[in-house]
Amino acid sequence: MVINQKFFVSGFTSLLHGAPNMDTLVALGAGASFGYSTYALFAMTGAQVRGDMDAVMGYMHEFYFESAAMILTLITVGKMLESHAKGKTTDALKSLMKLSPKTAVVEKEGKETEVPVEQVRIGDVFVVRPGENIPVDGVVLEGNSAVNEAALTGESIPVDKQAGDRVSAATINQSGFIRCEATRVGEDTTLSQIIRMVSDAAATKAPIAKVADKVSGIFVPAVISIAVLTVIVWLIAGESVGFALARGISVLVISCPCALGLATPVAIMVGNGMGAKNGILFKTAVSLEETGKVEIVALDKTGTITSGEPKVTDVLAADGTSEEELLKLAYSLESRSEHPLAKAIVAYGAEKQAEQIPVSEFKALPGNGLEGKVGDADVKGGSLKFAQSQTEISEKIKSQAEKLAEEGKTPLLFAQNHTCAGLIAVADTLKEDSSQAVAELRDMGIRVIMLTGDNERTAKAIGAQAGVDEVIAGVLPEGKEAEIRKLKEQGKVAMVGDGINDAPALTRADTGIAIGAGTDVAIDAASVVLVKSRLRDVPAAIRLSRATLRNIHENLFWAFFYNVIGIPLAAGVWYPIFGWKLNPMFGAAAMSLSSFCVVTNALRLNLFSVHGKANKDAAPAAEPVEIKTSESEEKAMTKTMHIEGMMCGHCEATVKKALEALPEVTSAEVSHEAGTAVVTLSSEVADDVLKKTVEEKDYKVTAID
Repeated sequence: MVINQKFFVSGFTSLLHGAPNMDTLVALGAGASFGYSTYALFAMTGAQVRGDMDAVMGYMHEFYFESAAMILTLITVGKMLESHAKGKTTDALKSLMKLSPKTAVVEKEGKETEVPVEQVRIGDVFVVRPGENIPVDGVVLEGNSAVNEAALTGESIPVDKQAGDRVSAATINQSGFIRCEATRVGEDTTLSQIIRMVSDAAATKAPIAKVADKVSGIFVPAVISIAVLTVIVWLIAGESVGFALARGISVLVISCPCALGLATPVAIMVGNGMGAKNGILFKTAVSLEETGKVEIVALDKTGTITSGEPKVTDVLAADGTSEEELLKLAYSLESRSEHPLAKAIVAYGAEKQAEQIPVSEFKALPGNGLEGKVGDADVKGGSLKFAQSQTEISEKIKSQAEKLAEEGKTPLLFAQNHTCAGLIAVADTLKEDSSQAVAELRDMGIRVIMLTGDNERTAKAIGAQAGVDEVIAGVLPEGKEAEIRKLKEQGKVAMVGDGINDAPALTRADTGIAIGAGTDVAIDAASVVLVKSRLRDVPAAIRLSRATLRNIHENLFWAFFYNVIGIPLAAGVWYPIFGWKLNPMFGAAAMSLSSFCVVTNALRLNLFSVHGKANKDAAPAAEPVEIKTSESEEKAMTKTMHIEGMMCGHCEATVKKALEALPEVTSAEVSHEAGTAVVTLSSEVADDVLKKTVEEKDYKVTAID
């Protein structure tokens, strides 16, 4: 009792202040055991002096000194186990802190000097050799290297860095020597911001935690009242003072407001740690809880669904010109331009190792295109309208250009010596994981909307490729915020974006999710940050939030369930029927165990896979109906179409969408490589209907099996 005096100091102090807590229950239980046992000892001594041996024998069974000691001992053991388990909840934060480099090699007056990382200032030039950690955030000035960024992004594949590229603190330089200029130091580095976000989120309270706190505040006075009532009832029932007191003490020590108090914060801490490990940062506990309640996800297009960088998607040479020749002309001419579309063609030409011919008499024609001499040839390139004003364009090239434009691409036509050489289409392409992320969100019962300032034609083409439920195009930044406000009337909304123009919408949404590679303004406006800039982390964040909330509900259920079972047992409710009574020592052990179990249950979140199957955490959805048919029927319900003219994945998507729009078509598996479309039908449809549907999209159907 002396060793554990903190229970008495804290417990009675809080009782005097009118806010009894768990320590009050422990102090009252142990104090009552010791106080009554001391009274029984002196009463037994008095009976011995009087020679009343029956009274002496009676008092011998009224001692609870061992209970007073064991209550405190078992509670302390329980708290030790609980602290050990709670320590594991901050492992993610500790491992992040360990990543921080301690020193940096800085260039001062032409010499390399090793200094503590705290002394590095913005603008300092530091060097990093192979195998060393990068000490602060910076920009590469000189050198090439592969940098392992797994500490921040979780990606194990090193990222190539060269002059002009950004590097982050705690990442590892794996190959070359690099000189860098410090851009963010101390508390401003990416790593420090991540650590601060995780610790701040763990320190905030989720709405559900506030409810649990209110319950705990009522719970302790209620338990004390039940304990007093228990003693009184047993005394009225004719039981001895010792029996009645033992029941009251058992009620005090078995009840566990501690488990109620731990149920939420421990799960929040583990959930935040898991998020940090997977590159998903919840800024507050509120955002961690609210993310899982999302019913509608609004996605920005550029930089979120798409890569934000134009890329070459199609190359179509005119009759009499090879693709190699077309690319050589385009690559050479566009290499002199600074236009973003030109950069896409130059990057593609470099990737294909196309020949680059010297260009003379180069001229940019704003709003139209480019012209110049590529070797001895006069070459011009630009929009369809510009090309038509310069040379004759075949119907084949013209129709293909118009079709590509309908798909949201920008066709650029090139002419050599006033003869059309062909076209190259450029578009802002989908990120690799965008379609999968949208599919996962829809599988989770979430409505997905694309919200963009781009024109309607391009937006619809990208939306169709991504598989979103709805496209809202041509909206200005303030328009995005207004659209989010409208969507909130239909349910909980999450907005995902990366640019300054997304900031108002991110703030307005119930949950704002920022792409990590986005602007600082967007990241500040959001409540969740995706460090890896992957769209698949949006469903992962929702899954993690749902799993954390489910874990909290489990913890609260078991904490309440334990008390509902334990308190009547401790009070002796079952004693008259079954003869069951609870020793205060076992009550204390059970109380400690309940807290330990709640913490251990929260630690199960560490085993949760955030990128697991979406349907595990999905809102209830209608199960697909499986229709079994005989082999002959099954064969009759499937048709294989042989199609000419498909050249890429976008062609596949166009044919697939057209076929699946037919009410009789259940699904269509299209391959431009095989030149086929395997159509699964729910009912018979004429071959002519299928053929007409595909040929309306400017493809040729040669046969249907």
